[in-house]
Amino acid sequence: MKNLGNIVLFLLLIQYSVEASVKATVDATSIEVGEMVTYSLHISGGDIQRPNIQTLCGTDVISTSSQTSIEIVNGDVSRKNILSYKFMPQKSCVIEPIEVEIDSKVEKSNSVEIKVGKVIANKDSDFILLLETPKKEVFVGEPFEVTLLFKQRTDAEAVDSKFVAPELKGFWIKNESEPKRSQDGKYSVSKVIYTMAAQRVGKLNISKAQMRIASRAHSRDNWGAWIPQIKWRTYYSNELTLDVKPLPKGVNLVGDFSIMATADKSEINPNEALNLTIEVIGNGNLEDIKSFKPYIEGVNIFDEKIVINGNKLTQKIAFVAENDFVIKPFVLKYFNPRTKEIKTISTNEISIKVKNAKPKEELTIKREEKEVPKVVMEASPLKSYWIIVIFIFGLFSGILVMLLKPWKFLKKEKSVSIKDPKTLLVKLFPYRDDTQVQSIVDILEKNIYSDSKIEIDKKLLKEIIKKYNIQ
Repeated sequence: MKNLGNIVLFLLLIQYSVEASVKATVDATSIEVGEMVTYSLHISGGDIQRPNIQTLCGTDVISTSSQTSIEIVNGDVSRKNILSYKFMPQKSCVIEPIEVEIDSKVEKSNSVEIKVGKVIANKDSDFILLLETPKKEVFVGEPFEVTLLFKQRTDAEAVDSKFVAPELKGFWIKNESEPKRSQDGKYSVSKVIYTMAAQRVGKLNISKAQMRIASRAHSRDNWGAWIPQIKWRTYYSNELTLDVKPLPKGVNLVGDFSIMATADKSEINPNEALNLTIEVIGNGNLEDIKSFKPYIEGVNIFDEKIVINGNKLTQKIAFVAENDFVIKPFVLKYFNPRTKEIKTISTNEISIKVKNAKPKEELTIKREEKEVPKVVMEASPLKSYWIIVIFIFGLFSGILVMLLKPWKFLKKEKSVSIKDPKTLLVKLFPYRDDTQVQSIVDILEKNIYSDSKIEIDKKLLKEIIKKYNIQ
């Protein structure tokens, strides 16, 4: 019971001897950009409502922590809470007083001023981050390289690191190389090359890249004891500014290219596929090149999607025909930024011979025959009677023939063989607007041009042949 009384007395002392107060401090009032600051609220009181602090000095709070202690000195009891907030200010600022509710009363902290200076370039810095490019002006779509260099002294210790890429508004990255590491004196160097292109005209900026480095450090805690800790610091690169110019009118390609078209054969059988490969090689905006698929009367043409691998563009096109045809040159027009000229390049014309081609029907012109004057003779009554009888008989016979359609029994029905997929493909191609026809056309194309062996629905094929009277 004696111990219980002491506990009650102790609690009463805590309740009535704590004086409510809030004091704000920072671990550094003058820093460089990239250094982290710890903002602390020292709160004395009983019932505390912790303030919700998400940002300080216009930047997000990175982490929070809290400590609580109770002290009894000469019979005076004090309860203290320390709320700590780590953040990385980007410019000088004043943290205004923070309101904290203590024992249902609102108390305010003092204001704190922080001065943030620019990073002083130091060739002997432990960590260095650089952005480099040989270009100061480019054209829209013109590829150019940006090199990112990260240098670390061999004797500098880093527990952890986080890379924050620069903002690339108005640019897009075409390629990113694998990191290459090398040694430059007392520095270990990591190098990454980005191939980029500008999307719009004007002055465009590549903002600073960031490298956050965590290193070991020792500092005193809020109670004065030395403790080991991990300290983060951000290192910034330089910015880059490029002047982006528009392309000349009528041109949407920029760079330096070559083009070539190759056919797998020069002579084919009727309805046999001719495979053509188009290759465009060069440095430029290959992704803006559209399909080369041409139009040739009487020829069925099937194009595959364009494939880009590095500085090489490839497209394959298949041609199916029953008669000889000519593939006209494929033309490419582009602007060369080095010579400041518009250039036009093209492939050679390709003539294809079709074996046993069907002869084209000659166009014949029929002349109108002059009417010969008819001599009208007066018919006798008997002849007129037989003429009427013959006319009626002929009319009746004609009606009977139209109703019975005897030619249906004389005409042999032709059918398209599934064993000849190329001919079947050509016959079905005009009706590909029908989804069922298109499904069979897709299967035939895969079986013919990609060596697939997909089975065709024979029942559906017969229905389609009957539906469109394909012979």
